Amino acid sequence: MKIFKLVTYLFFLAATTVVAQQEKGIVGKNNWLDNWTEFKPSQITYREPTQIISGNISEDTKLNKRDTYLLVGSVFVTNNATLTIEPGTVILADYTSKASLTISKGAKIIAEGTETDPIVFSSNRSMKYPGDWGGIVLLGNAPSNKFGNGSVANLYYQLNPANYAHVNFGGDDVCSNSGVLKYVRIEYAGKRIRGAGYLNGLLMAGVGNETSINNVMVSYCAGDAFEIWGGEVSINKAVSYKTSSTDFKLNYGAQCKLNNSLAIRSPYISSSEGSRCLKVLSYDRKEEVDFSKKGTSLIATNLTLLNDSETLKDDIDKGLVNEAVFIGKDASLDMKTTVISGFNPAVILDDDIVIGQESLEQIQFSNMYFNNCNGNIFEENNINNDDLENWYGNAAFFNVYSKSSNVETFIDIQNERRPDYRLRINKIIATNIDDIND
Repeated sequence: MKIFKLVTYLFFLAATTVVAQQEKGIVGKNNWLDNWTEFKPSQITYREPTQIISGNISEDTKLNKRDTYLLVGSVFVTNNATLTIEPGTVILADYTSKASLTISKGAKIIAEGTETDPIVFSSNRSMKYPGDWGGIVLLGNAPSNKFGNGSVANLYYQLNPANYAHVNFGGDDVCSNSGVLKYVRIEYAGKRIRGAGYLNGLLMAGVGNETSINNVMVSYCAGDAFEIWGGEVSINKAVSYKTSSTDFKLNYGAQCKLNNSLAIRSPYISSSEGSRCLKVLSYDRKEEVDFSKKGTSLIATNLTLLNDSETLKDDIDKGLVNEAVFIGKDASLDMKTTVISGFNPAVILDDDIVIGQESLEQIQFSNMYFNNCNGNIFEENNINNDDLENWYGNAAFFNVYSKSSNVETFIDIQNERRPDYRLRINKIIATNIDDIND
């Protein structure tokens, strides 16, 4: 690889980051995971359902906290209707009918819980397992890079032909609004569908930037926790906990901002299909996308990506630990003030990416904290990463490398009920100036 002309570029980067905040990983003056999250959902007993939700919701509908709902089959919110869910409402998804909830293009969901009264979607089984039900799908009218508009028809079990019109996504409205998800938990989703793989905890396809996604936790999902196809969406304070597949996956020209969010992986739960914390792609097959349209772009700030492995070396030797981040060709990533701890290695770049200054300026890592990883940044199928280490290891990027245990690195990860995954630096809790001023 040619020697990069770094001087001008690095001087500019240094000048713009001197005043940047040095706090890394998830931040907050308080532990924002308190109250609304649940890290032991198998120990929670919900009330028996008092109402059934099935078929299509074609007019404005409200779900009330006083009732517990049973979601049966593939339920679609259609006809520009709005589904409103009160704080504290519990919706149990039927295992037998492979239940799922889809907000069709033009419709909305207003699921706005509170910190002390979150909205919960979970399995109706007494013994719950990842993949018990389908999950939530948001479909919007924002653009993707696919030819024409997209469809998610293959994700449904025995889809009624009458519902094919309700599974399309994409258009020209980057500001389209699919509603609000705030203080919401999605548990045990990711049902496997024959011929289509696994569903996701939360799939957002063609979702526009007027949609609000904050404080959403996906736990024990058999598929991807958060998946984004096209659209333009900002996600804040998202949590993926012990997902079997990828925690955050972007594809088909998604334009996304992911901020102050957490992914906790377990090597003993992850699937054999190559699960990661973050996967950034622009396509699965080149022939399905229009290269005159935007490729996928992610700005990721203050993430904590943690592999919860008790014996990291043994788990790596057994093939149970993968990289935390994978970046595909024609996708861009700007990641900063993020902690990556305990992976094999931290980052892998697709081997179709031609490594050079132009490509690496589209894949940025700055103010990072790489901890206890078996290597940092590599090109796929290439064990020689000297050029990448020289590039990203330059002092102008302010990246930090460490070999500390998770217990030493984070505030309190051994608290099973209320863990605190904020970074411990010299026994000072990492905070964010915006939170202090709130």
